[in-house]
Amino acid sequence: MKFVSWNVNGLRARLKKDFMPAFNQLDADIFAVQEIKMQPGEAILQLDGYKQFWNCGNRKGYSGTAIFSRIEPKDFTCGIGVDEFDDEGRVITLDCGKYFFVNVYVPNSHNLEWLERRMSWEYTFRKYLQTLDKRKPVIVCGDFNVAHQPIDLKNPASNHQSAGFSDEERGKFSELLEAVFVYIFRRRNQTLTGAYTWWSYLRKARLTNAGWRIDYFLISERLTERVIDATIENKIFGSDHCPVTLTIDSLE
Repeated sequence: MKFVSWNVNGLRARLKKDFMPAFNQLDADIFAVQEIKMQPGEAILQLDGYKQFWNCGNRKGYSGTAIFSRIEPKDFTCGIGVDEFDDEGRVITLDCGKYFFVNVYVPNSHNLEWLERRMSWEYTFRKYLQTLDKRKPVIVCGDFNVAHQPIDLKNPASNHQSAGFSDEERGKFSELLEAVFVYIFRRRNQTLTGAYTWWSYLRKARLTNAGWRIDYFLISERLTERVIDATIENKIFGSDHCPVTLTIDSLE
């Protein structure tokens, strides 16, 4: 089974050029997207063989998530039970029978001006995932808006205490990993440098690979032996993020 996650930074814009070639190339069983920035009915996708699940949020042109799945889930839900975050369309959960699949777009702390709000999110989202994990294994993916370790960005010294690389955000990500979740790409590539998933549009950052690794697949510890591969698809362009993938033995 193959899973893909991609922050598309505006799905309607991607659909005009970049999305479908990447979608077809990656050939996922479940394809999760974040920051779709659209409302219901603003774009129509013809994806043969895929069920579509949308959480657009209330604010026009902001946030939002979607999942396109070949797998028919037993159930799906939107949100984590907190209106402040759920109104922004940040989470979709599929109950796939033997596991949960969660797609998330974590709030940006915006120059740390929203750090307190981000900390509230971190606590609530971690508890949400832990509740799911007590029932069955969890695969969670998306844009987590944090570079966890210095190896996860090109210029860690100059970005220390910037949004996405503050001690507070990094600490909360550590707590999430300690809550029985595994960042599987790191486990398989512990010393790999230059492996980024987001680049600023400024200063030719992607051309010089001055990036950040902020898009992840995390899995319950008990799934790790089933993992076949985990990749960063940095040759796929279009968004300021690139897709990340997880391939795992069938859980059906």
